[in-house]
Amino acid sequence: MPEEQAKITIYLTQYCPYCVRAIGLLNAKEVSYNEIDVGAQPELRAVMIQKSMGVTSVPQIFIGETHVGGCDDLFALESAGKLDALLFPE
Repeated sequence: MPEEQAKITIYLTQYCPYCVRAIGLLNAKEVSYNEIDVGAQPELRAVMIQKSMGVTSVPQIFIGETHVGGCDDLFALESAGKLDALLFPE
């Protein structure tokens, strides 16, 4: 039986290399995620900034209720062996 995965939301813009890298890692983990393109929907950038405590850069990644941060933060969690625990909570 497949593991239950956490809800993942990634705020991004098109043609952002960091967004592409972050999505690549999530795809490699074979998890589903909700993309919110703040370039196409600028009114949602304010929501992202509020949820991320003032961070304006993309991507901004949320796993469950946890604000992971950006692409480098996501890869740091993976390198530390901590990403899977967030993606697939018990």
